Parts: sequence; C-alpha cells; structure tokens
Amino acid sequence: MHATLPLLLTTDFPALRRKKLEILQVNLGYRCNQTCVHCHVNAGPNRKEMMDEETLSLIPQLLAARQIGVLDLTGGAPELHHKFRDLVSKATALGVQVIDRCNLTIMFEPGQNNLAEFLAEHRVEVVASLPCYTAVNVDKQRGDGVFDKSIAALQRFNSLGYGQEGSGLTLNLVYNPLGPMLPPKQGALEAAYKRELLEHFGIVFNKLFVLANMPIQRFGSTLISKGQLNEYIRLLKENFAAGNLANVMCRNLVSVDWQGYLYDCDFNQQLGLALPGGERPHLRELMEADLHGQLIRVAEHCYGCTAGQGSSCGGALHG
Repeated sequence: MHATLPLLLTTDFPALRRKKLEILQVNLGYRCNQTCVHCHVNAGPNRKEMMDEETLSLIPQLLAARQIGVLDLTGGAPELHHKFRDLVSKATALGVQVIDRCNLTIMFEPGQNNLAEFLAEHRVEVVASLPCYTAVNVDKQRGDGVFDKSIAALQRFNSLGYGQEGSGLTLNLVYNPLGPMLPPKQGALEAAYKRELLEHFGIVFNKLFVLANMPIQRFGSTLISKGQLNEYIRLLKENFAAGNLANVMCRNLVSVDWQGYLYDCDFNQQLGLALPGGERPHLRELMEADLHGQLIRVAEHCYGCTAGQGSSCGGALHG
C-alpha cells in the first residue's frame, strides 16, 4: 500500500486551535468483518490491533475526571472488542452519551445476535454506515451481500424503536462517495434516502451524515495507484470554505488510538500525526492536561473537512 503522509505534510492549511474538550473518540481496534474500498483506517478481518484492558480501564476514569459528555466508539468494528459492552455500560452509568459507529453487518457475526437489544437498553446512539440506498452501489464499496444484511439490521433497529419519533433512540446513517468527488448536498440526499428506504424497506432513521473521503490509507493509496491523488486534493482545495473552520471536529474532540495515544482527529491518528508537543501524549496525561487553546496538527488532508459543505463525524458542517 502506498504511503500518503509524505505527500500531505507540506500544506498551506490555516492554523487552528482547540476549544473545550467535549467528545472523546476512541478507536478500540482495527479488526473488522468488512474490508471497504474507502476505509481510511485500513481495517479488516486480519488486523490484530486491539486496545488492552489496562488502557481501556482508563476511559471511564477520564470521562468522570474531565466531565466529558460524549464517548464516540469506533474501529474497525468496535463491537468486536471483548470489553465493548462493559465499556458502554460503565460510560452510560456515568450519564455519558455513547455513540457506536456500527457497520450494521456486525450484527450477523458470532456472538453479536443480541447487539441491537444491548444498544437499545443503554440508549446508545447508532451511527450506521450505508453508502447508498441501492444494493449495487453498497456492495461495490463494501462487499457482496452487505446491502441485504444492512437492510435487515436497520429493520431490526427500527423494531426496537430506533429512528422512531419520540423513542429517544437515535439512528443516523453515513454516506461516503464512491470515488474522488465531493459528496452531494446533505439535505437533498437525506430526503432521497428517507424516501427510498421507507418506500422499499419500511425503514426510518433520524439523520444522514454526508462525509467526504479522506486521501489517506486505503483510499489514498488507491488514488495514488490511479494517478488521481493530486487531482483530488486540488478539488478539495478549490472548494475550501473558510466558514467551516469554526466547526471542524478537531476543535472539541480528541481521538484515542488502540494503544491509548492521543490525536486531534481520527484521520491524524491514521497518519501517525500525534497531538503537538514532545513525546506522543497518552490517555493517562489527559487526566490532568488542559488542551484548550492548543494548536492542532494540520496537513493537506484537512481540506477534506473544509471543502464545500464541510465534513465531520456529525456530517456536513453547513447547508
């Protein structure tokens, strides 16, 4: 796989500083039951990296000590960590809102048959990957048979109240483009998703998060192989919108890798761009450290979050 970092480090992206820490985003490991073309983590069934129990035990302590209101769990497939449910239970007992970034097909893996019920019991917000409302496009990006399993999983979530008005159980979907292009307007695409999924499958959900593909890891390597990396970065830069800078996710979020090291965002994590300053900061140090006002590490890929309508873990930043 081609290395993307050397091609991204030289940048004219504007300087950014952190605001108050509100979200702890934790990558529990890179093992996943899928191998997706666009994956910026390069996750897959053969990855072995998983957070150890000592590091994982620090997370509830940190949430309580720093009064962090949101725990955002990602991977790989975070549910494959054997302590996933234990962590969710401890975090929700503290009154923390937990987000599970779920690929949907994980529900059909061994030992996961009651995952949806567990998430509903703990009122976990589900952010589910569904890059299109048609089988052809989903299976092309995520693998044969993924669409049918995803639909079945969404119907199961709906049966438990997820996405239903007044239930308080939030089900959000995630769209990524199939290639090196900007995603369409979030509002219009969300309306299309809601119409098509309801009409054909009886599925309802809360919001659609439209995300730009980042030119790193597996997707970035594919761009290099096809000679498209420079063209894609040029597209992102030509559509830079300064108004997005105020709301990019790195300003109020810290990303934690499977070893407990800290990064400004999940994308910097995958590039190995640790929080600025000396040795790589660790989760332990965040117990006392105040990151407010600290500089954020930026590179060319940051234009992916600020192009057009913007892109973040919560979807478009405007319009």
